[in-house]
Amino acid sequence: MGEHAAMNMTTPSLQSKDHGELLDIIDLLRSQGISHYVRLPQLIVCGDQSSGKSSVLEAVSGVRFPTKENLCTRFATELVLRRDSTTAATVAIIPGTERTDEDREKLKRFKVPSVEIDEFPNLIEEAKEAMGLGSGANSFTNDVLRVELSGPEQPHLTLVDLPGLIHAESKHQSAEDVQLVSSLVRSYMANTRSIILAVVSAKNDYANQIVTKLARNVDPKGLRTLGIITKPDTLHAGSESEKAFLDLAQNKDVVFRLGWHVLKNRDYDGREWSMAERDENEREFFSRGSWVSMPTRTLGIGALKPRLSNVLKDQIISELPSLIRDVKAGIEDAQSTLARLGGARGSLQEQRLYLVHISQLFSSLVKAAVDGVYVHGFFGDAMTDLGFNKRLRAVVQDILLQFADDMRREGHSQEIVEGAPKPKRAGRPEQISRSDFLAHVSELMRRSRGRELPGTFNPLIIGDLFYAQSRPWKGFLERYSKRILDATRTSLELIMLKTTDENTGEGLLREVINPTMERYGQALEMKVAEVMEPHQKGHPITYNHYFTESIQKAREEHARKEQAQQLNAFFGKPDEKGSFQIKPTQGLSTENLLDALNKRTEADMDRYACSEAVDCMNAYYKVALKVIVDNFSVLGIEQCLLKGLSETFSPDAVMQFDDSLVKKIAAETEESQAERTRANTKLECLEAGLHALNRFNQSKIAANRFGEAFESPKKVHDGSDVEKSVNEPTEEAGDSKESASEASLNEAGADQFVMEVDEPRATELPREEDDISLAEPPHEHVEKPSAFSFSSYMESSKKKKKAKQTIWD
Repeated sequence: MGEHAAMNMTTPSLQSKDHGELLDIIDLLRSQGISHYVRLPQLIVCGDQSSGKSSVLEAVSGVRFPTKENLCTRFATELVLRRDSTTAATVAIIPGTERTDEDREKLKRFKVPSVEIDEFPNLIEEAKEAMGLGSGANSFTNDVLRVELSGPEQPHLTLVDLPGLIHAESKHQSAEDVQLVSSLVRSYMANTRSIILAVVSAKNDYANQIVTKLARNVDPKGLRTLGIITKPDTLHAGSESEKAFLDLAQNKDVVFRLGWHVLKNRDYDGREWSMAERDENEREFFSRGSWVSMPTRTLGIGALKPRLSNVLKDQIISELPSLIRDVKAGIEDAQSTLARLGGARGSLQEQRLYLVHISQLFSSLVKAAVDGVYVHGFFGDAMTDLGFNKRLRAVVQDILLQFADDMRREGHSQEIVEGAPKPKRAGRPEQISRSDFLAHVSELMRRSRGRELPGTFNPLIIGDLFYAQSRPWKGFLERYSKRILDATRTSLELIMLKTTDENTGEGLLREVINPTMERYGQALEMKVAEVMEPHQKGHPITYNHYFTESIQKAREEHARKEQAQQLNAFFGKPDEKGSFQIKPTQGLSTENLLDALNKRTEADMDRYACSEAVDCMNAYYKVALKVIVDNFSVLGIEQCLLKGLSETFSPDAVMQFDDSLVKKIAAETEESQAERTRANTKLECLEAGLHALNRFNQSKIAANRFGEAFESPKKVHDGSDVEKSVNEPTEEAGDSKESASEASLNEAGADQFVMEVDEPRATELPREEDDISLAEPPHEHVEKPSAFSFSSYMESSKKKKKAKQTIWD
C-alpha cells in the first residue's frame, strides 16, 4: 500500500504559489472576456455521453456536482480550482454569442458571492434555471457555467467540461441537439492551445466511442491529447476487454504524447460515498488484479491532479510567447479601428474636426502613393495584388510603360516590310510589302496631284499618309486613360477605407471623391483630344533633327541596296564568304565600274517620288510617336490627374464644406457607434490583459534577481561521478529532459514570459523509495511588486480614454 499511498500524496512543489499565479493570470483574462479575441491555453474534458466526465470533475474538485439519472450535461462548465486557506465556491454564467443583449445582461448579473461548499449544488441548480435548463428542459446551450472553488486541498487547475457527444437523436435529444453538441466540442478541440482530455469509458469498446476520432481529426499526431479511462471496474478480470484497455492505458494502441490515465469513480452502489471513501475505494481497486502492473503515476485521482496541473502549466508556458503576440496584434487592430472611426461626433464642430483629422491622413497617403514613397504601413506587401494597387505611382508607371510599348508595336495601321508580307498576327498590324504600299501611294498622288513637277511630290501628301498610319492612336489613348483613371479610383478607395469608417467613407466617395474624379476625367479627356489634334489634321510640323536624320538614314539604306545589286551584276555572283573572284585574264575598267555604280535603276520618276514621300512619312511618324507618348504621360496623366490628387480631400477643402455637407458626410450612424464600442471594449480588455501578463513577468524577473522566486535544483550524488539534480526527470519512454515549452521561452527573450521549472513532470512523480524531500525550501523575505488588479486597471484605462476624448471638444 506504501507505493499506492504515494499516488494520493499532495506535492507542494507541483502546486506552488508561482504556479497558482500563472494560472490565475490566464483565468483572469478568460473571466474578463479576452477569449473572445484571442485563444487561451486550457484543458477541455471531452467524451461520449455517460462516459463519466462529470465524475472526473467531481474527483478532481472533491465537490459533488448535482446529477440525475439519464440526464447529461447540457452546457460547458468551466471549473476553476485554486488552493487557499479558506473554502468557498462561486458560480457565474458567461452568456453565449447567440443570446440577445437583454439576455446577456441578465445572465451576466447572475453572479453569486462566495458561499460554503455545502451550498454548491443549490447554486448549480439556480444557474441552470437562469440559463433556461431547469427541470423538463431538453435543449443544449452555448452559455458557459463558470465555477470557482477554493480550499486548502484544491490543486491549481482549470478545466472546461463539455457536453457529452451524442451518437444518435432520441426522444430526449433532437437532431439539432446532436449537431449543436458536436459543433461545440469541435470548436473547443480546434483551438490549438487546448489540451484535450479524451474521456473513454471501459464499459464500451473504445473503438466505437466518438471522442478519440474527433481528437485525431484535430490533433493527428496526438501532441496535445491525454486519454482518461473511466469505469475500469466494469471489466471482467482476465478478459480480452481488460487486456485491450490495459494496452490502451499503457499507450500501446491509441498513442498520445501525453499518454493515458485510469480512474475508478463511484458506481451506482457507491453514489452516497464521501470523497474520502471514494478515494480509498479507488486505491484499493488499483492495488490488486492486473492494474498493479501499471505505473502508479497513471492511476487514480491522487496522481491525476498534479499531472493535469503540470500539463496545463507547460501548455501555458509554451503558448505564452505566441499568446502575447496575438494580444499585441489584437491591440493594434483595435487601435487602427478606433483611429479610423475617430472620436464621438455628435455636434457640427466635432464632425468637421473629424473630417479635418482624417483628411490629413488621407492627403498624406495620397501624396505618398503619387510620389512613390511607400514607407507607411498602409502600403503593405508589394508582392500582393492589394499592396500593388495601393502603390499608385508604381501602377501608373507600369501602365504607361505598357502604353509606350503597345504604341511602338501596334500603333500604326500597316507595317511596311521588304519582300512578301506574312499572315496577320494577333495584336500586330497587318503587313504590306513596300512595293504594294508604293503602288497605293502612287495612286493617291495621282488623285491628289497639284502643280508639282514630275519626280516631286506635294508636301501635303505626307500628312495624308501619316494620318492614315496613326489612326489607331486615339483608341490607345482613350483605353489607357480609362485604365489609369480606374487604377486611381481603386487606390483612393483603398486609402479611404484605411482612414475612416465605411459609412463616412461612402459619403466622402459619393459627395467629394467621385465628383472630383469626374472633373479630373473630363480634364484628361480634353487634354487627350488636344494632344491628338495635331496628329489628326493640318500640315505636319516638326523641327526635330531626328526627322532629317531618319530620312537620310532611309536614303542611305536604299542606296546601299542599289549599289549591292549593281556590284553583283558587274562582278557576278559572290562566293560563300561574300567575296568576288577576279580572274587575271578578266579586264577591269574603272569607267565601266563607275558607270555601273551610278546607273539609276528607277526610271519611273513618279515611283521615285512615292518612295521619297513614304520615307518622309515614316520619319515624321517616328518623331510624332515619341511626342504623343510623352505628351499623354506628362500633359495628360501628370498635369490633369496626378498633380492635384492629394488636394482632392484636404483640410483646406474640408474647411470650405458647408454645414449641410459636413452633417451629410460625418454624422455618425448606429453601426459606427456600435463598432467604436466594440473596438473600445476589445482594446481595454486586451490592454489590461497585456498589462497583467507583463506585470507578472516583471515580478518574476525582479524575484529572480534576488534569488527568491526560483532556486537552482539541489545536487545529489548517486555514487557516480556525475552530479544529478534532485528534480531531474527520469528517462521514461515518450518523455524528454527539456520540454519544448521551456526551450521556446529561452529563445523568446527578456520581453517574453520568463519562468523556470523546478519541479518534476506530472507523469514522473517521485516515489517513496526515492526518499527525496519535496517541501519547498525557505525563502528570505523580499518585497514583491504590488498585486495587479484587473478591474482597477480597466477603470484607470477608461479614465485616460475619457481625458483623451476632450481633444474633440
